[in-house]
Amino acid sequence: MANDVDALISQLTLEEKAALVTGDGFWHTRAIERLGIPSIVLSDGPHGVRRQPANQENGIGGSYPATCFPPAVGLGSTWDAELVERVGEALGDESNALDVQVLLGPGINIKRSPLCGRNFEYFSEDPLIAGSLGAALIRGIQSKGVGTSLKHYAANSQETDRFRVSADMDERTAREIYLAGFERAVKEASPATLMAAYNRLNGVYATEDHWLLTDVLREEWGFDGLVVSDWGAVNDRDAAVAAGLDLEMPESEAGPTAIVAAVRGGSLDEAALDAAVRNVLRLVLDHAHLKADAGRALAVPDDLVEAHHDLAREVASRAAVLLKNDGEILPLSTEASIAVVGEFARNPRYQGAGSSQIVPTRLDDALTQIRQIAGSGVTFAPGFTLDGSGDAAALRSEAVAVATAAQVVVVFLGLPSVAESEGYDRENIDLPVDQIALLAEVAQANPNVVVVLSNGSAVRVSDWQAGARAVLEGWLLGQGGGRATADILFGIANPSGRLTETIPEKLEDNSAFLVYPGRDGHLPYGDGVFVGYRWYDARELPVSYPFGHGLSYTTFQYSGLSLSMTGEDADLAVHASVTVTNTGTVAGREIVQLYVSAPSAEVRRPLNELRGFRAVPLEPGESREVSFTLGFRDFAYFHPTLKRWYVENGSVDILVGASSRDIRERGSVELRVNEPVAPLDRQSTVAEWMKHPGGQQVLQGLIKQAAAQNPEAAMMFQDQELITMMGSMPLRRIGRFPGIGLDDQALDAIVAQANAAV
Repeated sequence: MANDVDALISQLTLEEKAALVTGDGFWHTRAIERLGIPSIVLSDGPHGVRRQPANQENGIGGSYPATCFPPAVGLGSTWDAELVERVGEALGDESNALDVQVLLGPGINIKRSPLCGRNFEYFSEDPLIAGSLGAALIRGIQSKGVGTSLKHYAANSQETDRFRVSADMDERTAREIYLAGFERAVKEASPATLMAAYNRLNGVYATEDHWLLTDVLREEWGFDGLVVSDWGAVNDRDAAVAAGLDLEMPESEAGPTAIVAAVRGGSLDEAALDAAVRNVLRLVLDHAHLKADAGRALAVPDDLVEAHHDLAREVASRAAVLLKNDGEILPLSTEASIAVVGEFARNPRYQGAGSSQIVPTRLDDALTQIRQIAGSGVTFAPGFTLDGSGDAAALRSEAVAVATAAQVVVVFLGLPSVAESEGYDRENIDLPVDQIALLAEVAQANPNVVVVLSNGSAVRVSDWQAGARAVLEGWLLGQGGGRATADILFGIANPSGRLTETIPEKLEDNSAFLVYPGRDGHLPYGDGVFVGYRWYDARELPVSYPFGHGLSYTTFQYSGLSLSMTGEDADLAVHASVTVTNTGTVAGREIVQLYVSAPSAEVRRPLNELRGFRAVPLEPGESREVSFTLGFRDFAYFHPTLKRWYVENGSVDILVGASSRDIRERGSVELRVNEPVAPLDRQSTVAEWMKHPGGQQVLQGLIKQAAAQNPEAAMMFQDQELITMMGSMPLRRIGRFPGIGLDDQALDAIVAQANAAV
């Protein structure tokens, strides 16, 4: 392969090379017929295959029918990598059926704010879940030969001004939160491509960021695939080539012209262009054999339609999160008289808006499925309209009438598609006011209310959930969500979804509230690593429902946490096991979550951080031992001075439970790691010198020497209160004081002596 690619490159003209690294139309790579270089097809995902006919390539609608699985907001709530991988396999099969060689997904950006309009397309506020489930989807899709595109790299957590806004953050924040999921997915699953984001990172466009695309992605993480731009993300094409961006999409006339001019003008090394061409050719030649024969009809085969719709239902039933179930009102009895209220029950909101919209092969609605289970006597009232038109008072009056006559009312509430979409952010996290008013009147008429939510990102529940005995967070459940919802309501399926994002009491409690969305081209990330539950838990803020929360129709008991440690330094391994027992009367699935609490004397760290999770199916009375192995990185933070992952010695707590705030078992281990200390330099402070083993020794010797020569000047180093006050002063500044006489030459000498002593 390498020889074939190099031979092709040697035969290409400069103009052909420049043409190869831009698209042909909206969805194709460029063919060079004289050399037999074919074209392949890229298509939007990530929760379905959005393959558009040739005459409709520029729009969003009109794609070939394909299975619409739950978007990442729902898929993530399963916490189940094996299930996600099965979805990936199905997507790979449908990609092949629809003549797609690269499916654009998964999206694994961090849900920093619930206002982000594209949160429905992302997995979590936590990078471990995002990276692990992203890797699982990649493995599944690529097991069918189809390439994937891990996106959007990086820090694409805002839609407002997304083509220009700069995500401004320190390196520790980037490494621990916003890059960590990408690193995991790259290393665990080797995606065929990675998509560079629209936004800038610390002032540099992601498509032109050499540190991001080459230093970190390729040289540190070992990525050897192709880097493609998000559609329209390229600012300066020649700068993007130099940074490590291989393929610009879609087709661009300006891109090839700029590349040719830069190479001929000497500002762009042709070797950088050859590297991009090489990656394009490797991608094309690795996937061209999957292309469909000319003239073959593009359609998902009937057997896959049936099988994948069943899978979509299964995934949806595992994705919904039971937030509340007072008095065990759920599951419902088929003998009860039931009223269904809410337009979403018959016109489901099952996916997000924007470039990921799928034309489903079929679509379940909850009202039909509830009636199939409970009988045609189930009554219904729409309660509201999706576009806000109609007589709201009359609709509510009708809903109250059916609610009054029933024993139980199931109210379907949520966000209309216009409220959250790619391209813009939400203005608030509230449900529409007409829906809240509807719920209040229905609850007054009948106290036995169950609310089912349809939304792509967290909504506020604190202002209305008192009017509901149960709340089922349905997210966006794909084309099988109607049946899955009905199965959960009647206990045919036991809910096992868990929150991958915190539901705050109010928007003002969110860590990004004061700065989101960014203005004047900048979005500051002053909350640092304290995102999501890391923020809420560190500040002890009340939340409506914590990260990891979710109820079941059974109960689970944890016992017998066992911890052991092997290896040392980079090979350190902590082994944890805990026994989980289903103590209820029905089969269920528990999501066992392991958190690490590692205090630091050097930096401020979160109270606890997710470091492992398992989806564990259990029959009534069954027990199972669940094991985890934690490595060096699970205890590390990115050291801001050493610029590397760093573990501090000391006691670390291992916490196992059912959410970040529902810890059932805990233990501790004592870490002993031989880590280098941060080196001293001219600007190191007195406090840093006193903490540094070699620095403290050298400084004490210097003080003794100064005391002998100038007792008055040395007094400042003998007064503990004064030393504490001067702790933040660089030694270089103190060296300028009268009577000290520590010039740069002398300072450099003692810096070298101190660093050498460690």
